[in-house]
Order: sequence, then structure tokens, then C-alpha cells
Amino acid sequence: MVMASPTSVRPGTTARCRSQCTTSREGRTIAVGRYEQRLADARRQQQDPAWVANYRATRPKIERKLGHLMRRKHGGRRARMRGTTKIDADFNLLAAAHNLARLAVLGIRSTTTGWTVATA
Repeated sequence: MVMASPTSVRPGTTARCRSQCTTSREGRTIAVGRYEQRLADARRQQQDPAWVANYRATRPKIERKLGHLMRRKHGGRRARMRGTTKIDADFNLLAAAHNLARLAVLGIRSTTTGWTVATA
């Protein structure tokens, strides 16, 4: 926990935002979450130009596919049942069905030895 007391401002100065922070005489207590360091590390990593380039290259593909599942008449926008476990299972089934349909369009078939591309 981080404790900020009303007297933690350097002597002779006043905190400009103190009125927005607290009106308590004891100050304000701020709890830092247990994942704060991970979040700070991730934010630092996101400043790397290589990370940004990779993110920009892959994110549009993923967002487009999720948007496709949500927009189409597959029921992605509305849940057909209650409970996050059932909704998660239903959406996974929707994604699997969509992936199998995509494999069929690409001509990829399952055999006893694995997956093969159908020859014309």
C-alpha cells in the first residue's frame, strides 16, 4: 500500500490537486494491485517499435475474424443461454464450426494419416 499524507508535500509548497485527491486530514490510502509490475512491464514493452510493428501486422487479422463472427448470423452477438461457462462453450463451438467450414473451402481434408490438401 502507498500512503499519501496531507503533509507529504514539500514544506513551503502546496499540492495543486490536493482538493481533488482527498479532503481527509489523515490523507489517502492507495492500494497497488498485485499485477501492477506486470502491467508496467507490458506498457514498457509496448513502446518498442518492433512490438508495435508486430502488433499492427497481426491485430487487424484477428479483429476482422472476430468481427465476422459477431456480425454474421451465427449468433455471436447474442447469447443463446445463460452463464459464462455455457456462453464460452457455445462461442468455442461457433469458432470451431467456422474453422471447419473454412478448411472445407480451402480444400483441406482429414485423413487417417493427418490433414491433406485435396487435389483436383
